[in-house]
Amino acid sequence: MPALLSSQPMRRPPPPAVEALELELLLEALRQRHGYDFSGYERSLIARKVETLCAQLGLSTISALQARVLHDEDSYHILLRALYVAPAQLFDDPLEASMLRLSLGASLHSAALPRIWLADCAGAQQAWTLAILLDQEQLASRTEIYATVNSDAMLAEVQQELLPLARLGELQANYLRSGGIGKLTDYFDTGEDGAVLKPHLASRITWAQYNLVTDASFNEFQMILGQRALPEFAAPLRKRVLQLFDDSLTRFGVLALDRPFDEFDPRARRYKPLLPHQSWYKRLA
Repeated sequence: MPALLSSQPMRRPPPPAVEALELELLLEALRQRHGYDFSGYERSLIARKVETLCAQLGLSTISALQARVLHDEDSYHILLRALYVAPAQLFDDPLEASMLRLSLGASLHSAALPRIWLADCAGAQQAWTLAILLDQEQLASRTEIYATVNSDAMLAEVQQELLPLARLGELQANYLRSGGIGKLTDYFDTGEDGAVLKPHLASRITWAQYNLVTDASFNEFQMILGQRALPEFAAPLRKRVLQLFDDSLTRFGVLALDRPFDEFDPRARRYKPLLPHQSWYKRLA
């Protein structure tokens, strides 16, 4: 006996032009309703993130997501989290950790009160990784980490981060792959609910809300880490953010990018790669 056909018509995805329009309207709604401007971000990346979120929420169109974002605070926070830089895990990037081990002492030991900016920080665990590396370099007690995120909701999220005990054990492998010695648990206080960074390290992290799209330079830094956020930006916004970093970095400071400077970028003349074929630089002038 032949299978009965469903009485519901098969949903067809809207034409690309319609989806593109829906995406622009969603971003405009986010800007006008909540004040967050993602118009300068790479459209292909934004589109993929929105498509994934719609699938997770069981929504058939971007317009349906827009309706939720306009009328439901929780949906707005979910969208903002989805559009933001992907959360880091402790020591999840061995290359990043090795470059930090190479450059922290060289760039910070000569400064009386060194400052590091984690621009668009990829969550509490990226800041915790940096604090642990500073401790291993005997720099934690006099170095201030400024970790900025682009919304108050994410600010509250990172300040309340709690690591499940099982995850801390699993992340030991990341720590060892990145060149760590000993136990990762030595840097955490543990309880029934989970693990948190030890107070003498957590106190060196200053969390703040900051918008790379609109805000101006707010301090001078001996190191700026922007390599996780920069891939999200389209060319005009990337140019703006690179100038912001240049305005905020001291002479002989270290700047971590996601890719090398463009050879036609006039800023490139002021920087020297720390290692060949890497995108971590020391500022010379």
